[in-house]
Amino acid sequence: MSDVGRDDETVPDADDLLDEAGFDPERSVLTRRQAEVLALRERGVRQATIADRLGTSRANVSSIESSARDNVEKARETVAFVGALTAPVRVEIPAGSDLYDVPTQVYDACDDVGVKVSHAAPDLMKVVSDAAGDAVAGREVRERLFVGVTNDGQVRVRRQANDR
Repeated sequence: MSDVGRDDETVPDADDLLDEAGFDPERSVLTRRQAEVLALRERGVRQATIADRLGTSRANVSSIESSARDNVEKARETVAFVGALTAPVRVEIPAGSDLYDVPTQVYDACDDVGVKVSHAAPDLMKVVSDAAGDAVAGREVRERLFVGVTNDGQVRVRRQANDR
């Protein structure tokens, strides 16, 4: 069910969106309010319209959305961390390494434990570079990276945790 928000913006029903996506507040890192805001924002609803709908300020909706996105990122990092712990192949790529050397390092480590990587060398370099973000510039690895490979050959890349 939808109704009209400010400026004739069609606003989907947040409860319907959460039901369709299978949101379970008992099993989520998000509060129900965070999930509502994210669901509406992902449907293109403006923060001001959400604020009107929820009876709060746009600044509060912005804060809720920011906290929700931070929680999602922390959850992703947690999953990546656990995946790295359980991956049979873990390769540390030191800062200053040449990206072109990474496939050989990963393939050698995989050969040692009998795991087949699901990527050819150029694809593997792209996966590493894309996942590393600004930790890789051109061919230079600027931050220490950890490349894990699962039993089914999926590659997971993590950047060195920032010192706190």
